[in-house]
Amino acid sequence: MWRIKFCPEAKNDLKKLDQSIIKIVLAGIKKVSANPLPKQEGGFGKPLGNVGDTNLTGFFKIKYKGIGIRVVYTIIRKAEIMNIIVVSIRGKNKSYKIAQNRKDQYGKDLFKDIF
Repeated sequence: MWRIKFCPEAKNDLKKLDQSIIKIVLAGIKKVSANPLPKQEGGFGKPLGNVGDTNLTGFFKIKYKGIGIRVVYTIIRKAEIMNIIVVSIRGKNKSYKIAQNRKDQYGKDLFKDIF
C-alpha cells in the first residue's frame, strides 16, 4: 500500500461531503492506493492530460460514477506516496479546473512529499 496524503484544500473538500459519501470516497482511495500507477503498469491509475482548458499531465483520477464524485491525485514513485489534490463533485470539468488552480498554486511541489 502506498501512503496516502491530502493537500490541505483536499482535506477541506472531503469534510464538506456527507459522512456516508466520505466513507465511499475513502474506501476507493484506499483500494487505489494498493497500486495507484497507470493501468499500463498494472495499476488502477487513470492518467489525465489535457482536459478542457487544463493541462494535468502527470495527474490521475478516481471516478465514482454512482455518487458523482471525482478524486484527482499525483504520485511520488520513489517514496510510494499518493497525494490527493482534489475531492470534488463531477460536472463540466469542475474537478479538473480546481486541480489546475492547485497546480498553479503549488507547482512541482504536488509531486513531492510536502503534505
